[in-house]
Amino acid sequence: MLSPTEQRQRMRAILNGNQLLSPASVYDGLSARIAQDVGYTLGILAGSVSSNSTLASPDLIVLTLTEFADQIRRIMRASDISLLVDADHGYGNALNVMRTVIECEHAGVSAMSIEDPALPLRFGQTKDELISTEEMVGKLKAAVAARKDPTTVIAGRTAALKVEGVEGTCARAKAYAACGVDCIFVVGAENIAQIKAVHEAAKLPIIVGSAPASITREQFLDAGARVVLQGHQPLAGAVKVLREIYSHLYNGGAPAELKSKIASSEEMDKMTHNAQHKEWIKAFMK
Repeated sequence: MLSPTEQRQRMRAILNGNQLLSPASVYDGLSARIAQDVGYTLGILAGSVSSNSTLASPDLIVLTLTEFADQIRRIMRASDISLLVDADHGYGNALNVMRTVIECEHAGVSAMSIEDPALPLRFGQTKDELISTEEMVGKLKAAVAARKDPTTVIAGRTAALKVEGVEGTCARAKAYAACGVDCIFVVGAENIAQIKAVHEAAKLPIIVGSAPASITREQFLDAGARVVLQGHQPLAGAVKVLREIYSHLYNGGAPAELKSKIASSEEMDKMTHNAQHKEWIKAFMK
């Protein structure tokens, strides 16, 4: 197993390298271990996925920092991936952001993003409202000051493209970069020119949260992107399969008929490190 610092150094190498990676969307220890077994070295725990999987709730910022950090710990305890987490708005003001960085870093993250939408929704608030650049700058400065391991990556995330356009987004990206963050996380891009403009303004690596599928890997790289998200299909896939299996059994279907839909006992043993546990039993309990 790599140490947290080694995992963070790997994350920094990705951001400073010349390749484009997409992280595995994970939500618990088992999903992270499966992703690692497939070959992923980079994973992401999104705020929406955390809320969906932990609370069975929508992404409305009802998840607490403690619940989020506990989920991170379970993922990192079971895997060796470098984990990027969507820490939403930092769970409050600049002081809350500092606490968020401390807890997430202690839980083992390699990178975390703090975003600028006004969250949680206030009474009568419009959906796409952003906090001021000045408030966000304070939050990002607090985040950078709070980290204890200098290799931990802090990403300034912005949703300004749909609210303030390219010019406003570039102004924010430049201000965020001046806070000492390591990269800019952009959502809502509609074309490669927008991503490139943000990169040129911030002069930092770009993480792309959403963009048209027509953009090629080469275009992303040329525009300064090093990480591009691909959505959170694994959790949605798990929901679909669980419903199919529960429905099959509830309606009287035979368990044996599910063989093609479920992992074999050998696969389950591999993913739960059963052999290692047997060795520990032999070494310490006999």
